[in-house]
Amino acid sequence: MIAQRSKSGDSDGFADQGAATDPLTAILPAIAALGCICSIAAVLWVGREPDAAKQKPRRKPAVAVRDLETDCLVLQEVFRRLARNLKAAANEHNGATQPLKFGLHQLDIAPDSLIADIARVLPSVSQNANDVMRAVESGAIEAPEAVFYGLGDCQERLNRLLMERASIRVMIGQGLGLSERLTEYVQTLKRSTKE
Repeated sequence: MIAQRSKSGDSDGFADQGAATDPLTAILPAIAALGCICSIAAVLWVGREPDAAKQKPRRKPAVAVRDLETDCLVLQEVFRRLARNLKAAANEHNGATQPLKFGLHQLDIAPDSLIADIARVLPSVSQNANDVMRAVESGAIEAPEAVFYGLGDCQERLNRLLMERASIRVMIGQGLGLSERLTEYVQTLKRSTKE
């Protein structure tokens, strides 16, 4: 029997009646979106000297950073919704504490509306983070080095979650915490924009 969504007005409502979408189909893309933001740290190690041969951003740096800040806020809400849904689903199943793996179809934590939000934010984050990196390289954003080290630290935390095969509960909790930290770093980048 396929898991049926509830007919209530709650967009995340569902009735736990069988197999559901694998939770990792939502969690991994959301984690990947956080990784895109963390990748901005690379400009500190790869080099930040202006180079006329490098392609300039297509948009104004202020617009790219503002859009990336919006993406961060969307990701915070994605992880909050995942946490709420996991709490509701985990009352009846222990899959939330098992190591990261595919096949936990009894945990219905990713309704269609949440999958759609994640599907929209991932390409947006990728493009916006890329434009912000170009703006940093061109000198249009001059942020303190601490921001880039902070982004690098967040990247290492994400890597550890994957290498250690953290549980879904830990992955979602850490994802929420990291999305909040990344929002703060992006807001610092926003304040560091020259325009």
